[in-house]
Amino acid sequence: MRRIKLTIAYDGTAYCGWQRQEGCATVEETVADAIEKLTGVKPELIGASRTDAGVHALGNVAAFDTESPIPGEKFSYALNPFLPDDIRIMESEEAPEEFHPRFDAHRKRYEYHIVTGNVCSPLASRYAAHIRGELDVEAMSRMAEYAVGTHDFTSFCAAGAQVKSKVRTISAVTVTREKDEIVIAVEGDGFLYNMVRILAGTLIQAGLHRFAPESMQAIIEGKDRALAGPTAPAKGLRLCKIRYDGAGKAEDDGE
Repeated sequence: MRRIKLTIAYDGTAYCGWQRQEGCATVEETVADAIEKLTGVKPELIGASRTDAGVHALGNVAAFDTESPIPGEKFSYALNPFLPDDIRIMESEEAPEEFHPRFDAHRKRYEYHIVTGNVCSPLASRYAAHIRGELDVEAMSRMAEYAVGTHDFTSFCAAGAQVKSKVRTISAVTVTREKDEIVIAVEGDGFLYNMVRILAGTLIQAGLHRFAPESMQAIIEGKDRALAGPTAPAKGLRLCKIRYDGAGKAEDDGE
């Protein structure tokens, strides 16, 4: 038996997230079906991040066990013809038998994309949240600095998350603008359910001058979801990269 690691990109618009659900199209089920068509055996697919409905990915990671003789690096080419156009295997390789996409991850990088202005192009609206008017990027950047470090992020976790600890380490948060698009990039050792989207919604409030940048410290210390901003729409979120090359372990309750 061999373990194959897949790096997967997808447009999450048509899916109820990554994780398999009864009666609903998911990325996990679609990829597993493609593997079955190729190898004749439906695998137990292990995903690194259980992205939420409507969330996109450029580099989610999954693994499965197989007895197929196909070389590990060839699975990407072999599987893509069995997948719809909105899901692609970007890379594939053989991994050690003990490799676990979720528990062996060290850092994850997400981006949240926002388009400002009175009108949002239909080419952008599928992959970015639209905020009419302008956002103060400097204020958003100042607020974002308070989120860097190791904190209890209870204020940034959706209700009902089943995790033992809500302490996470955020190594970087940046807010940049290019013309009418603003990108919030967040990198850390793991994320709580909806954490990045709530963080983005809170930074948007600072950009609209509804929250003072320094209020981030009180929001974190308050450990109360009601203190933070609204959960930003799923379509603006992208899982960009999962790193397996550092110290520590990532923890993720899904995004």
